[in-house]
Amino acid sequence: MFIGLDLGTSSLKALLIDDSQNILAEHSVALTVQRPHDGWSEQDPASWCAAVVTALKALVSQADCSGLKGIGLAGHMHGATLIGADDAVLRPCMLWNDTRSHVEAAVMDSDPQFRAITGNIVFPGFTAPKVDWVRKNEPNIFTKIAKILLPKDYLRLFLTGEYISEMSDAAGTAWLNTGARNWSNDLLKACHLTRKQMPSLVEGSDVSGTLRADLAAELGLPQAVVAGGAGDNAAAAIGAGVVKDGTGFLSLGTSGVLFAANASYKPDPATAVHTFCHAVSGTWHQMGVILAATDALNWLAKLTGQSVSDLTSDLGSVVAPNKTLFLPYLGGERTPHNNAQMRGQFLHLDHATDVKVAARAVLQGVSFAFADCKHALEATGTTLMQALAMGGGAKSDHWLLMLASTLNIPLDVPKSGDFGAALGAARLGMMAGAGVGIEVATQPPLAKTVEPEGSLIAAMADGHARYKHAYNILKNL
Repeated sequence: MFIGLDLGTSSLKALLIDDSQNILAEHSVALTVQRPHDGWSEQDPASWCAAVVTALKALVSQADCSGLKGIGLAGHMHGATLIGADDAVLRPCMLWNDTRSHVEAAVMDSDPQFRAITGNIVFPGFTAPKVDWVRKNEPNIFTKIAKILLPKDYLRLFLTGEYISEMSDAAGTAWLNTGARNWSNDLLKACHLTRKQMPSLVEGSDVSGTLRADLAAELGLPQAVVAGGAGDNAAAAIGAGVVKDGTGFLSLGTSGVLFAANASYKPDPATAVHTFCHAVSGTWHQMGVILAATDALNWLAKLTGQSVSDLTSDLGSVVAPNKTLFLPYLGGERTPHNNAQMRGQFLHLDHATDVKVAARAVLQGVSFAFADCKHALEATGTTLMQALAMGGGAKSDHWLLMLASTLNIPLDVPKSGDFGAALGAARLGMMAGAGVGIEVATQPPLAKTVEPEGSLIAAMADGHARYKHAYNILKNL
């Protein structure tokens, strides 16, 4: 049997599967995010360790885990977890959606070697500019940095005592030579860092260590191997069987991702498409990323005092665009705009605008942001003809029809079950612990396919054109 651990922004999830990938047990532990200032987003890494102990103990209470062979790790990317010489955490971890380092990111991005080596724009959410912000604003902390770990790799340190990362997560730091799959000494030097401050690198399906004896005894688990694992989206792709060239998925989670697997490395930084290593050797992937997907709905729910379920339960049969527009840039945006300073907008409000109109506008605004991502992917030469729809937002038939018609591609909906990052992590644990190959990463059985609706395609395209026009007017305000 195998365990997948997925360190998410709002929770840590643990999943136990058997050798046939049947789910035997699962448990989630809630996490909180601190936002002390506008654009800041932080977590205490100690909360991750406490959560993983709680989650693993819960699995042991639900099932006999004596046959455990492997553990895989997945986690939110780009976080800067700064470790001192004694392995003490030096400050709260700055998360993927922390945009305080936009000035540092712009300076790095103006240096041509960053795009040339990493294959990506240096986004404010990436790890490197965050650490440079610390260098400038918290120099007493910067001088104490012994290791810089990504969030899931800090969990690895806790579980195994090893300083190790893997290719898919490391590709989101702006220090990795993404084509060569290795740290870039030149980029580290440009950031006043050394290779000694970086973890070692393995592939996601490789063994990265073994569960510590004392922790294994405390948890009642055998000393299973721990796989390299993956960043959350690459892990979700492994969980969904999105590995072959041209396959893809659309994730409607806190953030939104349009993901395409690639058999070769084909960066195009000018599109603001992320080009990263995939979780298995010899593969890469591309992503269009929007920072607020279901998060935009959560924001509206908080604003109106209604639950998300109340907002979306009775939207009716009307899917065509409202006159009211919503631009979902609550904390800036990545693809294709690379604009950390842009903020959300409601446009064309009038006396008739009610909560349902506003909710429909939010769904449409996120759908149009996904269309921007699809166009950016197409500019790199990547065409998605179909995609799996995953994440909490994919439970809404209304939203799925809106998205399929906006993107003009069919969206496949898996049957009930977990096909996300936790399963992907467990599969990587299986590859490391049982010595099996990528063939275990099969695509899930489907519940249905949502086709674009002919009468809506042109209407959604017109709405998207209005949306883009509004962005171009408002981006400099």
